[in-house]
Amino acid sequence: MKFNKVTLLLIIIFGSLMFGQQVERLIEEGDKFTDSFNNKSALDKYLQADKLSPKNWDILWRISRSYVNIGTHMPENTSDQKDAQLEVFQKALSYAEMSINYGSSKSMTYLRRAIANGRIALFKGVFTVGGVVNSVKSDCEKAIKLNNGGNYVQGLAHYVLARTNAKISEKWAPARAVLGLGWADNEIAIKEYKTAILLFPNFRMFYIDYARSLIKEDDYGAAREILNKCISSPKQEEDDDSRFVEAKLMLNEIKNK
Repeated sequence: MKFNKVTLLLIIIFGSLMFGQQVERLIEEGDKFTDSFNNKSALDKYLQADKLSPKNWDILWRISRSYVNIGTHMPENTSDQKDAQLEVFQKALSYAEMSINYGSSKSMTYLRRAIANGRIALFKGVFTVGGVVNSVKSDCEKAIKLNNGGNYVQGLAHYVLARTNAKISEKWAPARAVLGLGWADNEIAIKEYKTAILLFPNFRMFYIDYARSLIKEDDYGAAREILNKCISSPKQEEDDDSRFVEAKLMLNEIKNK
């Protein structure tokens, strides 16, 4: 059967459209699984999409997110389980770095690398991996500067930067300075939490960590207000039920302060 040039062109265009729709369908299915906290099924869909459309930053950062979500909820009771968890976080980092390679102008790619590195830093101990922590800070600042991911991405970038400052500032300042982490400050954390909430309100994760920083400053009145907002916010993440319970416990601990 012979085809003229117009027919061949139409076949190519139609095939390209069908291919693109298949990739979009897999991403959408993965996103639905993510929204329902079925992280392994989400990862499977994203990996299928990656095979069809490699070097796609919009798929790669989603794969990184799935690995972070899976790793965060893995058991870590034994040495082997901990090793397996770290391996998953390292996969998340690898895919985040690939997403930057193909989407270096996108806020989301730097945010996902910051989150993956943040998980690795917490796993290993933030004060033993100063270079990784500095990378988290740098990537958050890059994501914020690019400012092209929408309010959720911007809010999350400010939140990760806030949480990094809060965590690192727990250590004695001179000791932090020796490690190259002298920049961390709980007051900066409070400022960044405020910005995160302004950009993306009603997110329990933002509120509960903000309350912790306020309690460090003995600002119990503001902490109570923020914890009540945490409790009244809708569930949006897999760990929001535990955050709800924790917020109530924290409120009870500071009710007379």
